Amino acid sequence: MPNIASVLKSEISRLARKEVRAETDSLKEASTRYRSDIAALRKQIKAMESQIRQLSKGGGRGASSAGKPQEEPTERLRFSAKGLASRRRKLGLSAEAFGALIGVTGQSIYKWETGKATPRAAQLKAIAGVRSLGKREANARLAALQP
Repeated sequence: MPNIASVLKSEISRLARKEVRAETDSLKEASTRYRSDIAALRKQIKAMESQIRQLSKGGGRGASSAGKPQEEPTERLRFSAKGLASRRRKLGLSAEAFGALIGVTGQSIYKWETGKATPRAAQLKAIAGVRSLGKREANARLAALQP
């Protein structure tokens, strides 16, 4: 027959562990909530800091280059590898011929279309200019470029 003292002691420790676990579980949940709240606040701070940087850059640019409204549209130009490839196919041009229209090599066109590289800002302007061309205009420009 087990000793009544040892049984009582084991029961007390079991109940104590149960109570402690209940208290610590609520603390763990609160800690998890606090950590997620802190992470969300950090994200908000980063977003606000980047907005402040953009606004300070934008304010500085507007004041220093008031006579240059042409540079703003270049920032809005978008590039899509699929779009470039489909435009080249619609014009019926090889990568080399399309590159000649833009002023780059056919290898550059290939890399842009496969996503291995992206065009620079000056090249984006040229790509935007070619977007509005039709087949006849593109062939006429190519004929004018050849000596």
